[in-house]
Amino acid sequence: MKGQETRKTSSALGTMDASSMMGVVVALAGILAGLLLEGGHVGQILQPTAAMIVFGGTAGAVMLQFPLATVLAAARRLVRIFFYRGETGEAAVTQLVGFANKARRDGIVSLDQDLAEIHDLFLKQAVMLAVDGTEPSELRRIMELQIDNHTDLEEKIPAVFESAGGFSPTIGIIGAVLGLIQVMQHLDHIDEVGRGIAVAFVATIYGVAAANLFFLPAAGKLRLRARHEQTLKEMMLEGVVSILEGMNPRILEIKLNSFLAAPGVEKRRPMEMRKDAA
Repeated sequence: MKGQETRKTSSALGTMDASSMMGVVVALAGILAGLLLEGGHVGQILQPTAAMIVFGGTAGAVMLQFPLATVLAAARRLVRIFFYRGETGEAAVTQLVGFANKARRDGIVSLDQDLAEIHDLFLKQAVMLAVDGTEPSELRRIMELQIDNHTDLEEKIPAVFESAGGFSPTIGIIGAVLGLIQVMQHLDHIDEVGRGIAVAFVATIYGVAAANLFFLPAAGKLRLRARHEQTLKEMMLEGVVSILEGMNPRILEIKLNSFLAAPGVEKRRPMEMRKDAA
């Protein structure tokens, strides 16, 4: 039962990103291993007050720079760094080629029966416009406007994490200076000065580590996610417009697969046209 619950949760969140998971583990393991090899111990870098200064100060600075709605949207997107529900594009290509075959045989209006099977809202709206008889140029203009608006919104999310990555090292220095001030006020206990200085610089570690091990990499990953979604939308739009213009399904599949071409991505062979296609 427990395993089934775990699988259901993963399915709801999306597919686990092994690269992100492994990146976090490797980064933390490398740092902790280096600390231990140098004769240190984990307790030396576990300072709640330093963490409060760095993460509280960074959150405040980010909220000052961006609207609250954008900050909350960025917080909700954190899960997308480790779990992703985006389409690979292969399913969309297969679906669009199927639509092309059906439209060529029975007419574009016949796709009205398939609208319920389209789960992507962008593709569904594009097909609805095509079925309603929208001109290809007008359909392209309408859907490109949606892509542009969506892209503008998505670009704000990585910017939040990039700003956090810029603020946190500086706020870490502020935390270190605050710690040093406290140390200097107790110079009469010289035995405690060395330990106090070491504790003060933990805030700097938190700030630099948070920026370079999480905030900036997270911004890069979310930017890649946004670009991937934009490419898929452009592919879907090109597919629907091509179907509306009566493009041959075999040529359409080759054309759509060009959107998926990338290093390390295996290209599919063009699907054989159905014998009953006109």
